[in-house]
Amino acid sequence: MNELGPKKFPNINFCSNPRNIVGLLCPHAGYMYSGMVAASGFFKLAQDGLPTTVIILGPNHTGYGPAISLMRKGIWQTPLGNVEIDTELADVILSKTDIIDVDETAHKFEHSIEVQLPFLQYLYGNKFKFVPICFLLQDYNSAVKVGNILIDAIDTRNAIVIASSDMTHYEPALQAEKKDYTALDAITALDAYRFYETVKTQNITVCGCAPITALLTYAKGLNAKAKLLNYHNSGDTSGNYSSVVGYASLLFKK
Repeated sequence: MNELGPKKFPNINFCSNPRNIVGLLCPHAGYMYSGMVAASGFFKLAQDGLPTTVIILGPNHTGYGPAISLMRKGIWQTPLGNVEIDTELADVILSKTDIIDVDETAHKFEHSIEVQLPFLQYLYGNKFKFVPICFLLQDYNSAVKVGNILIDAIDTRNAIVIASSDMTHYEPALQAEKKDYTALDAITALDAYRFYETVKTQNITVCGCAPITALLTYAKGLNAKAKLLNYHNSGDTSGNYSSVVGYASLLFKK
C-alpha cells in the first residue's frame, strides 16, 4: 500500500519553476481522515510555479442555493488568514454561460471548497485569489459545459482548477476500492463520459461527480495528462474497514 501522505514538508520555491500543473483532484473529508491524501497533491503543487488564481469546484452537500453557484466577490477567512475571490475572472466565467448563478447561500455551510484553502495558503500565502463554484446539479451535460466554459474563460490566465470530491461512501473497504479504481481508471484516461457512466451504472457514491467531470473536460481540452498520486480510505485512520469512505488525489499536468 502506498504511503498515507508525503510524510515531509515541501520545499517551496516558485522563483524559477515554470507552471505545468493545470489541475488537481483532492478529497475534502476531515483532515485526520483525508488530509494526508490531499497533501500528496498539494506537495506536487509546491514543486510547480505560482498560480495567480485557483478555481475550486465542489459538490453541494447542504441543498442550499441554486443548481450551480458561484460567489463572485468578497473574502473567505480561514485560521491562516483571508483569501480574496478573483472577481474579474468570476465575471468572465459568468459572461460565458447562463447555467451558473451568483449565490452566496450555497457556500455558507458547505465544506468541500473551503477545506482546500488552508493547503493553498500554506503554499502561496496571500499571493493568490480563487473562484468557488458549487454544484448541486450533478448531470453530465452541465458539468461538461462548465469544463468547456473554464477552457474559454481561463485561456492564457495563470490559473489551476481543483475538483473537490471524496470517492465511495460507507461500503466495505475492498468493495469500495474495487469500485473506486474502476472510476479512477476512467479519470486517468481523461474520459469524462466513461467516468460519469461508470459512476452511475455501478452506483459509485462519488459526491463530486460533476466537479470531476468538469475538471476532466477542462484538462482534456488542454491536452493534459492525469496521474493517480494516492488512494486510501477512512479505515486507514479509524481501523474500521467494514464501512469506509474512499479518498483519491490526482494530478493533471501539461
